[in-house]
Amino acid sequence: MRVVIMTAGSRGDVAPYTGLGAGLARSGHEVTLATHGLFEPLAAGSGVRFHPTPVDPHAVSHSDRGRGLHASTTGLGKLLRVASMARSAAEEMTDSLVQAARGADVVLAAGAVAPLGRAIAEGLHLPSLGLFLQPQHPTREFGAPMLGGRSLGTLGNHLGGRAVVSAVDRVFTQAMHRLRTRHGMAVRSPSASRRAHERAHWPVLHGFSERVVPRPRDWRPGLDVAGYWWPHDTRTLPGEVEEFLAAGPPPVFVGLGSATVPDPGHLSAEIVRALREAGLRGIVQQGWAGLTAQGDDDVITVGDVPHALLFPRTAAVVHHAGAGTTAAVLRAGVPTIPVPVQFDGGFWAARLVALGTAPCAVPLRRLTAGTLAPALRRATGEPRHRDRARELARGLAGEDGVAPVLAALDRLTP
Repeated sequence: MRVVIMTAGSRGDVAPYTGLGAGLARSGHEVTLATHGLFEPLAAGSGVRFHPTPVDPHAVSHSDRGRGLHASTTGLGKLLRVASMARSAAEEMTDSLVQAARGADVVLAAGAVAPLGRAIAEGLHLPSLGLFLQPQHPTREFGAPMLGGRSLGTLGNHLGGRAVVSAVDRVFTQAMHRLRTRHGMAVRSPSASRRAHERAHWPVLHGFSERVVPRPRDWRPGLDVAGYWWPHDTRTLPGEVEEFLAAGPPPVFVGLGSATVPDPGHLSAEIVRALREAGLRGIVQQGWAGLTAQGDDDVITVGDVPHALLFPRTAAVVHHAGAGTTAAVLRAGVPTIPVPVQFDGGFWAARLVALGTAPCAVPLRRLTAGTLAPALRRATGEPRHRDRARELARGLAGEDGVAPVLAALDRLTP
């Protein structure tokens, strides 16, 4: 089959699909990944074709509106702000996604673009299914991840999940109008389309493990947990990193991925101070936050490095608790300290603490040397966190997240 995978967002919203796409390609499918042109290098050598779409998420996150997300102190406030930002981006990507789908037999849509991908498939009379990295359907069992994941009780959790779904529908109103007027597709409104697909049990596979998030018992049929899709990455560690690893005991990795921070210089100084108070060496990743920690033998700053190679060689990982980095930490089998910044970070951070791989979470707004140093001492000094991390990693190593997607593709064919 000619398969197009549509996604949008940051690196963590794209990288897992390079590994999934490579697995589908090895099974004989012709796979195209349609996403922001910025991420084309991620697909290199994977056997997956690349179709670039507009919008630069790095530029968006560093714009005044992107940095304005830090002004919101609640999950709902952040969601409303990002929904406003996403409306124009969705419309801008529409034509390119239609172009990518015209040559396909099936559309696989990530959660970030599911309403649009589903509508494009329907307009072109193609089968489709969802590939989600977070639980997005309402459930009574936990709080809506995009609102931070804090439980509001069974009724509150369900209502919060419905509020998120409603907000996501509104993101794609203009994009649906563009499908009708520019491409002549008889598509329904986002909310009407979603309700129809829910009644038809539109299939959605989730790229995480039930060892980490058990499938909610109140989900409808067709919502399944596949297991992790590990990114395709054939890079090696830079020479400076190998030299640093060889020069002393395992360091702590600190990186906030695609998250931005209000004051990178101040935060970097607090991180270095925390590492020294805890008596630990550190590898600080610059990331989109612009962290820096140069000038001493016990801490270095690095750019983009392959997590799969570096994380298993660390004493612990401090990260922003995005879905992709959380998966990489669990795969590595090392203790962790999540520093949730926004959206689903709070949800994944709480899962890591509940699983026992993290002693606690240190939210960005409360991160100082005084809060991070004791968390580092606990993560690296209490053996139970490393033991639990290794146990989980062994279980994840035995799972195959690609097989359920291949089976779902088989079910879509006549």
